[in-house]
Amino acid sequence: MTQVPGEADGAAGKPRQLAYSDLQIEMLNEDVRRKKAAKILGVLRHFLGRDDLAGLTALDIGCSTGFIADELQKAGADVTGLDIDEPGLERARARFGETIEFVCSGGEAIPAAAQSFDVVIFNHIYEHVVDADAVMADIRRVLRPDGVVYLGLGNRMGVMEPHYKLPFLSWLPKPAADGYMRVTSKGSHYYESFRTRRGLRRMCHGLNVWDYTYTVLAQSRRFGADDMVPARLSSAPPMLWRSLAPIIPTFIWVGTPGARRPAGPPTTVSPTPVQTG
Repeated sequence: MTQVPGEADGAAGKPRQLAYSDLQIEMLNEDVRRKKAAKILGVLRHFLGRDDLAGLTALDIGCSTGFIADELQKAGADVTGLDIDEPGLERARARFGETIEFVCSGGEAIPAAAQSFDVVIFNHIYEHVVDADAVMADIRRVLRPDGVVYLGLGNRMGVMEPHYKLPFLSWLPKPAADGYMRVTSKGSHYYESFRTRRGLRRMCHGLNVWDYTYTVLAQSRRFGADDMVPARLSSAPPMLWRSLAPIIPTFIWVGTPGARRPAGPPTTVSPTPVQTG
C-alpha cells in the first residue's frame, strides 16, 4: 500500500501543542463552539435513536474552554472534559466546573478505567495531537462495548487548510509546508498533521464506523451543520456532495466497538459503513 508522504504512523518528537486556546482565538467563540455542539448532538441522537443523553457518561477529548462539554451536559450526560490546554481548562472550570469534571491530560493516556464511557467526542483534534493512533487506541479502551465515538475528521486533501486559510497547505510535505507558512507570514512551522481518507480508515481500525458526512450535508439544517454548508448550498442535491468526496474538507464518522447500527429515523442520505483497518 502506498503511503502519502508525511502521513507516517505516529509522530515521534512532535511537541505538544499547549495553551491552544491562546493560539486559536476561535476556541473562545462561544456561539461557534455551541453550533459545533449542536451538530455533534444531532448526529449522536440519530445514531443512538434517542432524544437526549440522559444516563450516559461522556468524554470530550480536546474540550478546551468547555462549551461543547456544557452542551453535552445540558443534553443529560455525565461529562468529563479532557485537554492539555491549561488556560482553556481554567476558563472551563470557572464557568462550568460545578457540573462538569475537567481533567488536564493527553488523550493517549486517558485517566479512566477501561469501558468507562458511553460516548466519546474526538472532534477536529486528531491533527493536533502528538500520536493520533495512540489516542484512538485509548478511546477504544475506555469505550463501553456498546459505546460510540463521534469523529470529526479533517481531510488532508481538503483544498483550504482550516487553521491558516492557505490553499493546499495540508497537501504539502512538511518542509514545503513550513516554507509556505513563512512566505505567507502565518508562522515558522506547520504543526498540524492531517491524513487522507485512507489514513483515517487505518486510524480507526478496531471500530465499526458509520459515515454520516453526506447524511449531514444533505440535511444540514436538521443536523445543525450551518458551519459546514454555506446557506446558498443548503438545498444542493446529495449528488453534488458525493462528487466532491475526494476533496471534502471534513468527514463525520461515528464508531463503535460493537455491532450497533444507526437507530434514528430515515434520512435523505443514509449513513454508510466505512471499511477500516
